[in-house]
Amino acid sequence: MDIDKIFKVPKLPAGSNKRRMPDNPTPEMLKRMRMDTDSSSAATSTTPHDTSRGKDGSRAASVRDEEDEEDKLGGEFAPGGDADYFAEEDEEGRFYGGGLTKEQKDILNIFDKAGGEDVRQDLDEMTVPGVRRLLLRFERAVSKNQDQRSKYPDDPTKFIDSEADLDAAIKALLPLAQNPIISYSELVKTGSLALLIGLLSHENADIVIDVVEVIHELTDEDVGNEAEEDEESEGSRDEALKVLVESLLENSIFELLADNLRRLNEDEESDRQGVFHVLGIFENILGYNAELSSRLVSKTTILQWLLNRIEFKTYDENRGYAAELLSILLQNRRSNRLDLGSQNGVEIILKVLSQYRRKNPADAEETEFMENVFDSLCSALGEPEIKKQFLDCEGVDLMVLMMKDKMQSRSRSIKVLDYAMSGPSGTASCETFVEALGLKTLFSTFMGKPPKKHKGHAVAPASEDTSHSLGIISSLFTNLPSDSPVRIRLLAKFVENGYEKVEKLLEVRDAAQTRLKTVEKQIENERKGMVAEGEEVGTDEEDMWYLQRLNGGLFTMQTTDYILAWIAMEDDGIRAHIQQMLSRRDKSLKDIVKTLHIYHDNVNEDEMQDDGMSRREILRNLIAFLDAC
Repeated sequence: MDIDKIFKVPKLPAGSNKRRMPDNPTPEMLKRMRMDTDSSSAATSTTPHDTSRGKDGSRAASVRDEEDEEDKLGGEFAPGGDADYFAEEDEEGRFYGGGLTKEQKDILNIFDKAGGEDVRQDLDEMTVPGVRRLLLRFERAVSKNQDQRSKYPDDPTKFIDSEADLDAAIKALLPLAQNPIISYSELVKTGSLALLIGLLSHENADIVIDVVEVIHELTDEDVGNEAEEDEESEGSRDEALKVLVESLLENSIFELLADNLRRLNEDEESDRQGVFHVLGIFENILGYNAELSSRLVSKTTILQWLLNRIEFKTYDENRGYAAELLSILLQNRRSNRLDLGSQNGVEIILKVLSQYRRKNPADAEETEFMENVFDSLCSALGEPEIKKQFLDCEGVDLMVLMMKDKMQSRSRSIKVLDYAMSGPSGTASCETFVEALGLKTLFSTFMGKPPKKHKGHAVAPASEDTSHSLGIISSLFTNLPSDSPVRIRLLAKFVENGYEKVEKLLEVRDAAQTRLKTVEKQIENERKGMVAEGEEVGTDEEDMWYLQRLNGGLFTMQTTDYILAWIAMEDDGIRAHIQQMLSRRDKSLKDIVKTLHIYHDNVNEDEMQDDGMSRREILRNLIAFLDAC
């Protein structure tokens, strides 16, 4: 039997950002595993106990004295956690190692206790009868434990053996994820999945953690990847996963998991892993169907839990995972964003981000945490209601301060301001931005003046800062009232220092046009290839190519030319300088008009500005003015 194959943790596909706990268990994890596997003999101990939690959330008692356990385990662990690293040597003293970690060997021992060779054979064959026998043993273990707990609720010594058997029976379900096509349908049809989910309400928190680990493994995106290549039965891995997820939802998996988040105590290692796996289950299910994020938020208290969790002062794996899940829940979900606002989420996020105003994240993991929190805020700012809350919470002022301090958060603060100031609902933020003296810092970034270097921390690429800076300038010209003092201050920035910012705009435009020409050649070759093969070029292909053009420089050109058109219309001196600089490039205002026509034809925004004009109407007026020049 290929033991390594059965207990091998599925590898992530290339490019996956899925979070994992460390591969090798810590000493505390190994200690807990040993305690679990030896629990069947604890009934004969002089200190029998109930493994349930006490009212204060802590374990009621210990199976063995901790000092004795430490003596037996020893203080040294072999590289990779290989249990036989030091044990297996030849005559010359060379070691070979067994290839299995202590945790994996203990799992094998668990299988022995759950049924010996019968369990191993069922797992090895992984046939329908074998899976059914495995599930039957699980069901019997559940029934026995429930029966003994109901008979002797106040005497743990009476049901401790059944608790150990149940623990082993649950862990024996882990390898079912290796062949989902066979095992998942049996899990659902036999009612074992519903029974497993019901154990999330078990009095013993350790049993709950076991169940969470099994469900996390069953819902993993890589389940059955190795077995599927040789599987000839009908159906597919995706169909099996669909059956599993639908059954999980029918049995209120979201609500039960969210309730257990409050129950687990992260001061203990096993509970901390349990929380990690609960968040992993949420991510797995949302990865299967992103539409379920609205259901998760509306049916549970997960959003408030995530907000409370990211407020923790010290960084750890679960805090980082909470920020990642929060950003997932806020993507393209208006209802979730509004729920964030109703739960004071904007203020909480700003409070978390404020700690990075004067200091950088400690390492790459904390940097990812910070970026996920920023991304959550950017997603939420897609709603006008959140933009108002952001302004009321002085979010604009905080982001301007972050821009000035030039820490790692600087680039993300520019991105947030771009989102906050866009659209008609961003008008108030635009005015506040100018009043907060944000123009000086913004144009310093736009002109490419190098920020202060902080040893050991890389600064985001200038191109990203430039793109969001252009977005902010575009929003300022769109939203600031005509002839207002704040608009005049904005226009004056393009006049000072010999029109240097106008020339910078033209440089950005040239660079974007160069990139766009390369993309245009690729698209033309694709078009010719389709025509040569007799394929019809439809609207889907045209839309795809337009997106390629946007990513390849067209979007930057559209934004740049939009700004150039505004400043050319509002100041004669700027317009003359633009015409002079374009003529040196063998271009004219007609080239800007051409870009604006493409922009106009593809604008989907019909929202009205405060002056009653839509973006399309603004573009038509700008085009008409430049045509007349």
